[in-house]
Amino acid sequence: MRDVLILPFSQEERLVIASDNSGAVGEKEHDLVKVDYETVAYFSLRVAMMECMAVGAKPVAIVIQNFVGEGEWKRFKKGAHQLFQELQIDPIPITGSTESNFSVMQSAIGFIVIGRLHVSKKKFGITLKQAKYAVIGEPLVGHEVLEKREKVAPLSLFKSLVNHPKIYEIVPIGSKGIYYELEQLLKNNHIQIGNVSSPLDIDKSAGPATCFLISYDLKGEREIRDLSGEYFHPIENNLFY
Repeated sequence: MRDVLILPFSQEERLVIASDNSGAVGEKEHDLVKVDYETVAYFSLRVAMMECMAVGAKPVAIVIQNFVGEGEWKRFKKGAHQLFQELQIDPIPITGSTESNFSVMQSAIGFIVIGRLHVSKKKFGITLKQAKYAVIGEPLVGHEVLEKREKVAPLSLFKSLVNHPKIYEIVPIGSKGIYYELEQLLKNNHIQIGNVSSPLDIDKSAGPATCFLISYDLKGEREIRDLSGEYFHPIENNLFY
């Protein structure tokens, strides 16, 4: 199953819970990647939001687990609002907790996104055997995320493709890489995987979901390519059913 928890909420709705965290990234002396906390929050929350929206859910609440310090709370919220603006959605209620009894030597933060999913809008387990596959964006991790930000798939594009009628499923790529997520997607749809080739490194970590996998109807490829532009990277493969 996907990197989200889906629980019965009512006969027609499901509760969706997605999460992500970040460690050793921030402004503390011993952090391995030095970056402002607004950016840390933006990219960490980005992953959980994408996971939630990718299955067809509407995010309704956010929980922040803050181990950095009380003084950075507003900065984390500012990073979250930058994300809302890029997605062009109304601000989502935010709650959470701060570790204020002890200080840590490296930055650490976690995000939980809670969403509501109507069963008629679910976008998982629906890929057809004749589907085509592509990756939008490139896998980047660590300093690469900042140094090659122009190669990170924009959230505005992600939102457009989530709602595209010719796309079956979207899977944000995490630390296990493109091949792993493709393998899981096919497994969840009872499709066997064959030889896989791509212009991208399919085993590389994509850090904070700098790219995402799509399965789609070939009839929509021209429009999907036009929407995605240089972010579109096809996956050529030999699948056995």
